[in-house]
Amino acid sequence: MTKRLILGQTLSFADDPFRVPVDAAVRHERRGAVLVEDGRIAALGAADTLRTDHPDAELTDHGDALITAGFVDAHAHYPQTAMIASWGKRLIDWLNSYTFPEEMRFGDPDYATEIASRYFDLTLSNGTTTACSYATIHPESVDAYFEQAQRRGLRALAGKTCMDRNAPKGLQDTPASAYDDSKALLKKWHGTGRMGYVITPRFSPTSTPAQLEALGALWAEHPDCLMQTHLSEQTDEIAWVKSLFPEARDYLDTYEAFGLLGANGLYGHAIHLEPRERDRLREVDAALIHCPTSNTFIGSGVFDMAGLTAAGHRVGLATDTGGGSSFSMLRTMAAAYELGQLNGSALHPAQLYWLATQGSARALRLDDQIGNLGIGMEADLVVLDLASTPAIAQRAARADDLWEALFPTIMMGDDRAVQSVYVAGDPVRMA
Repeated sequence: MTKRLILGQTLSFADDPFRVPVDAAVRHERRGAVLVEDGRIAALGAADTLRTDHPDAELTDHGDALITAGFVDAHAHYPQTAMIASWGKRLIDWLNSYTFPEEMRFGDPDYATEIASRYFDLTLSNGTTTACSYATIHPESVDAYFEQAQRRGLRALAGKTCMDRNAPKGLQDTPASAYDDSKALLKKWHGTGRMGYVITPRFSPTSTPAQLEALGALWAEHPDCLMQTHLSEQTDEIAWVKSLFPEARDYLDTYEAFGLLGANGLYGHAIHLEPRERDRLREVDAALIHCPTSNTFIGSGVFDMAGLTAAGHRVGLATDTGGGSSFSMLRTMAAAYELGQLNGSALHPAQLYWLATQGSARALRLDDQIGNLGIGMEADLVVLDLASTPAIAQRAARADDLWEALFPTIMMGDDRAVQSVYVAGDPVRMA
């Protein structure tokens, strides 16, 4: 197998910058290199040292560009790709007006394949090398997503979205079919190559207690799988949940009562949490997924990043496309910074970048495989041009350190900043 030596600035994490000082959390090589063999990182260090030690390696020099782990999007809806940036609705109306009519089309395998292919082309062009997505109720939508991910060699996660009420008849399954379809897809895809199946009740308003119980039973049978759903995104949604589950202590209890609260749970949004919910989520070590562009676009609210991370919650970062308004994790980091400012907490660039890579990988229980530069890690990499536009270049030129050089790209960067992407060590998008 050919060895590949990739040169440039390198950025990796030795620890969580929310827990320890930035200088202790980050490893930066001004002139660094990553050695890739068999799809994994075999060595990491100074460029001159690795060039001397591995003279036979195929060499790619990215100059002053920054090499990091590829971005990890911890919550997305790939079937909403074609309807991203749809105008002017609150969550429930937005679902009925835009989302559900589009998702009706995914029983057609050709259409599902078309959108899945487009989705991965868009995410790769923005430097995202792993995504965790909701599909639709159609098994064909899950197959299309995983098939397209496999074609590109990506690590990918997804699950059939289960709904048996409060959705159009053409988007409803049943408790039995939700269980049966999900189990069949899990057996087909989970652990196949780099694929991971995620048990996926959309959210408690669109599942009856019987369906939630069936999916809780499936999760109990396959506890190594992740489970993803939505939690406390908007205040009117919470009121709706209370009307549908009058016996529940709170929104989280509508999952907990049916076996859908656990350490491998991914709870999207989690903006308007009650104290008991915060405590229980922390007790079980569940992951909370912050979706900032979606929270602003749909007017949901401000996620308590500072309070939740200080309390020890695992937090991932996500685009939530198409409720989120961008496929770019750079734009997502920028929105997280802006919401943090509104909440009185200025996130450091290291914290933002950690959320988009190692933090999201940790939320997905994959931080031993992806989301960081480290020996033995899968070689999914993004290479960023830190002077990709005139506005960014003129600001970065004044930088006194890495963070001043990187922050303008976080705040103003887009796919033009993505110079190259490597998936399992192979270049898939070169400038």
